[in-house]
Amino acid sequence: MAWKRSNTENGKTLQYTTIKARLYPNAFQAELFEKTFGCCRWIWNHMLADQQRFYLETDKHFIPTPAKYKKEAPFLTEVDNQALIQEHNKLSQAFRAFFKSPGHFGRPSFKKKKTDRDSFTACNHVFESGPTIYITKDGIRMTKAGIVKAKFPRRPRNGWKLRRATVEKTKTGKYYACILYEYAVKEPEAVVPAPETTQGLKYSVSHFYVASNGEAADAPRWLRQSQEKLAKLQKRLSRMEPGSKNYAETVQKYRLFHEHIANQRRDFIHKESSRIANGWNAVCVRDDDLREMAREIKPGNVPNAGFGLFREFLRYKLSRQGKALIMVDRYTPTSRTCSACGLTLDNAVPCKKRIWTCPRCGAVHSREVNAAKNIKAQGLAQYFSIQEREAA
Repeated sequence: MAWKRSNTENGKTLQYTTIKARLYPNAFQAELFEKTFGCCRWIWNHMLADQQRFYLETDKHFIPTPAKYKKEAPFLTEVDNQALIQEHNKLSQAFRAFFKSPGHFGRPSFKKKKTDRDSFTACNHVFESGPTIYITKDGIRMTKAGIVKAKFPRRPRNGWKLRRATVEKTKTGKYYACILYEYAVKEPEAVVPAPETTQGLKYSVSHFYVASNGEAADAPRWLRQSQEKLAKLQKRLSRMEPGSKNYAETVQKYRLFHEHIANQRRDFIHKESSRIANGWNAVCVRDDDLREMAREIKPGNVPNAGFGLFREFLRYKLSRQGKALIMVDRYTPTSRTCSACGLTLDNAVPCKKRIWTCPRCGAVHSREVNAAKNIKAQGLAQYFSIQEREAA
């Protein structure tokens, strides 16, 4: 993933890209990672508890630094200090987001070992002796862990600066390092959309999305295709004794199965978003509330599709090329508006009614293709309206 941050002196912009590498730590390094996960969770919970206590006593917001706890908890010195500092920064950022928008961001909560993600972040510092984090031919060097064997999907280009690395452990026991790089690129020229080079996308439960030109994605139903195998695993688990060796092995198989399904979904979304971003100058999408749709539509269909992740991938891939992702208001009546004459029906077109006829002009519409055409028209009108206001 990549995104833009700020402009440099030479008219360029700083861009950030993350390379996710698979780690293969030895026994010592794996134990150190587990200690770091636990220390980060411990320091987060104690800083949050002290913040709440201080707020109740003084009615002021204050978060103590990790250095305050090292005397009472000497085991904190066994892990990388940068990981503890980043936990303080994350907690501070979480409170800033909460104070800025309490309705959108929840109050920071305590972390639990069984439910929260195991991860820690360490920033790279360059000294005279060299950087604290760097990659080698087949590994990555980290503070106190040394060189950890790793497999990289790709290599950083010349001029990329390593900023930080986040180590995480999945529920299946795999270790990954998300390495953040910073580099300067030329600011891409803004691409002005035109009707013939703009695509409108309508979210579809049955097709993932339907485009304004009539195309449909028809993503494979990975979870539905695997329901029978998952049911067998769940049936075996229900007959086993929790805590036994067979139970642990079957749980691992179950987690690996779900991880494979998630990887299939993410791979499809990456490829489909890249194809659209490279083929069109602008994309119009309605800003649907997917959580609300998940409650109204059959459970499992909307979250399983991953359309929200698809929109985010489209956003940054279009932005890198100077193109726009135009978000149309979610309450725009796209399904019951005729894309030929503009008539808006009084009543909504039922979801089961795939074809409907306009009573004014007699045009026969596919419900989802018609909605995608209206999203495209509304998005273009919205885009040029904003451009005119900015020019004036």
